[in-house]
Amino acid sequence: MPQTKVDYVLLTAARNEAAYIEGTLESVLAQTRKPRRWVIVSDGSTDETDRIVRHYQSRADFIIFARRDDGTSGIDFARKVQALCHGQRMLEGLDYGFIGNLDADITFEAGYFEFLLDEFQKYPTLGIAGGMIYESRNGQFVPRHLSEAQYVPGAVQLFRRNCFEQVGGYSLCRWGGEDTIAVVSARMKGWQTRSIPGLQVFHHKVSDVSRGQWRERFREGAMFHALGSHPLFELLKSIRWMAKPPYILQGIVRMYGYIWAACSGQKRVVPEDFIHFLRKEQRTRLNS
Repeated sequence: MPQTKVDYVLLTAARNEAAYIEGTLESVLAQTRKPRRWVIVSDGSTDETDRIVRHYQSRADFIIFARRDDGTSGIDFARKVQALCHGQRMLEGLDYGFIGNLDADITFEAGYFEFLLDEFQKYPTLGIAGGMIYESRNGQFVPRHLSEAQYVPGAVQLFRRNCFEQVGGYSLCRWGGEDTIAVVSARMKGWQTRSIPGLQVFHHKVSDVSRGQWRERFREGAMFHALGSHPLFELLKSIRWMAKPPYILQGIVRMYGYIWAACSGQKRVVPEDFIHFLRKEQRTRLNS
């Protein structure tokens, strides 16, 4: 197989990540198998993000820096997808076998991408893969709870290029969930998706802290309504959140976000066949 076919490229959307992005840059520069190209899009950053990325760009010719300003502020997860699409357009005409989305606040070991690419070579139907997320909590890193091994966190999704193109890349979603849409869509088309046990990724900025705990739970509820998740499945997930401190309230806020989205007429962002497939998977999980 020609070397270009196992080459990989990366996309990063960074907004005010000066406190963390240097660690991500160092992690990629230390890789035993480096990317062919890494497009970092500064999405209206107002801190030192741009300066830091430009400094590292002078050290590695595979880093491409771009800036995107759309004049809006606040949290809108469609912004991230728009920034990633902006970066993807800069890859047109380039030959590569894999494409990854990499958040700007994570670190990992030097053999991370080499290990992932070896997994793709072993399993031809593996469409999306990534490491296991460890989050910073009270001064130490603990594993993020995953409800299913088939889910690959958006912060570290690496796609086989054919899979990425078949699912149409990332979808625009105000409430987030573009990563979930990608993995479910991939499975709809016959691809395998999975996080690799033991392949650690350290996430330094926890969303509960950066965006606020209650806002994050509400967003999750609204997001899963937009994705067509079954009401019973979401009720059970919200009940599980009630067992986490601060007790009861997180689950209530999460379910309220789902109900609010339903009652206020928020539109689904996925087609009916996606919803049917997702709910079929959810029923299988509930039955097991």
